[in-house]
Amino acid sequence: MAVLRIRTLPDPVLRQKAKRVAKLDDSVQKLIDDMIDTLHANSAVGLAAPQIGVSLRIAVIEVPGEEVITLINPLVIKRKGERVLGEACLSVPGYHGEIKRSLIVKVKAQDRQGKEIRLKGEELLAQALEHEIDHLNGTLYIDHIESPEKLFKVEPVQEM
Repeated sequence: MAVLRIRTLPDPVLRQKAKRVAKLDDSVQKLIDDMIDTLHANSAVGLAAPQIGVSLRIAVIEVPGEEVITLINPLVIKRKGERVLGEACLSVPGYHGEIKRSLIVKVKAQDRQGKEIRLKGEELLAQALEHEIDHLNGTLYIDHIESPEKLFKVEPVQEM
């Protein structure tokens, strides 16, 4: 298992629609393991395969206190409500923005064994589901920002 390099803008892989996973072979299982290691190494909630340069429809999400969720070929099947919140991304370092996301998101996907799963996400999980599936469609959170005043530069924290 390995920690992989995070791709950042303007890397073109971030703007491509990722390809469906046709077969869950050993290479896909290794990729998922590497994605989980990379997620943990970056203290992130979610990671999509394009963020590590692989144009496949795979995402991993770990909401604090919960198990890692692996999503293969995920599809949002229902959204409900709307809220405004702050969001950031490993692939857009140094910035965070204010965007609108759904209150509740329902998704269908396959797990890493190939079994169909359905998830209902609220709060942080809903946000992570939309964020990571956006990555698989070549969309970044900054594409949802309504005006330049809603994007903020983050200054690095100085060590004492």
